Amino acid sequence: MVTSFPGGIGISGLRVYDWPTVDGLCGGSPHAHLTCSECYYVVGGTGSVQTLTRRGFASTPLGEGSVVWFTPGTIHRLVNDGDLRIIVVMQNSGLPEAGDAVFTFPPDVLADPVRYAEAAAPGGEETIRIRRDLALAGFLELREGGGAALDEFYAAALALKRESLDDWEKRWRSGALAAAELTGEHLDRLRAGDLGHLASADVLVLDPDKPQRFGMCGRLDTHEPGDGKSVH
Repeated sequence: MVTSFPGGIGISGLRVYDWPTVDGLCGGSPHAHLTCSECYYVVGGTGSVQTLTRRGFASTPLGEGSVVWFTPGTIHRLVNDGDLRIIVVMQNSGLPEAGDAVFTFPPDVLADPVRYAEAAAPGGEETIRIRRDLALAGFLELREGGGAALDEFYAAALALKRESLDDWEKRWRSGALAAAELTGEHLDRLRAGDLGHLASADVLVLDPDKPQRFGMCGRLDTHEPGDGKSVH
């Protein structure tokens, strides 16, 4: 197993969309992750992250140096007040890319797998704007609907993703779990006085010129498992 970063995490650079929405704010598409925690480290600009959980709605200010993270099930929406740039650290690298995230589309879209897939499909700027605005419409409904509406969203999200669970488990076992188990192997070797794994020490770097893509919340510099290249 080869991962770009320690512990089977994922990392990406994010420039949050500056496109205005129906409520007058600029930002990305509200969504939630079903199995992965997510962390933001703000490297520039200002904004906020709006969140919905069973604890209610919250808006957390973001500025250079801010560090915010949230656990699975937290619906989140990034708001860009000006040149908001973030380093995103994701648990379980590979799972978000495999569909762990669910957009907060209105209930009738969430209930129809075909309509959901069409609405969630990637594309160019126009497609992403339409997707973002549809997710925002559902998000605003959820914000007013309280805990019962949130539970209905979770149930619909599970129904959409149930068939992906076996694939997600394979990715987790070969990624984050394997990385954690490797640490256990290293500890066993060290207890036995075996320093063999240190002989393969290396320095890896990522290609700084990879093209950006349109993500859920902004333009992304993404890095996949195995992207790291040895400097030797």
